[in-house]
Amino acid sequence: MPGELDKVADQARALREWFRGFVHKHMGRSLPPKALQELGPLNKLLQCDEAFSQISRRRERDGGDRFELHAMRRWRSAESLLLPIGEALAKFVCEEDFARVKTCEGHRCTLVFADHTRMRARRWCSMAICGNRAKQAAHRSRLRNKH
Repeated sequence: MPGELDKVADQARALREWFRGFVHKHMGRSLPPKALQELGPLNKLLQCDEAFSQISRRRERDGGDRFELHAMRRWRSAESLLLPIGEALAKFVCEEDFARVKTCEGHRCTLVFADHTRMRARRWCSMAICGNRAKQAAHRSRLRNKH
């Protein structure tokens, strides 16, 4: 129906902002048991899933066949498009150590990331984007200060 995808996009943005607040509240330390109560909106979304598994055939390069089990989902409503997002958020909550979660130091960057470096010294969400911009800005600043 017209407008359904717009409504789901609004819901996805609201989910993103809710999760961003949850992450900012708990980052830098391990999740306490009481955080489970705050995850109610995410658990409610996950309960709507209509996922199932299906066996399919895959043709191998050598000409042989192989069976594989694939996770499938029934897309019965526009809201079901939120389910993969909810699964990714739930996986992040369950598998990441919030003590390693940091905000990007990039100018105007709003992303957070899990720092898996040995010394926990990572500063940017992406060295190729935010890190490179910060280094370019520092270089330009040094050049200006020389003259």
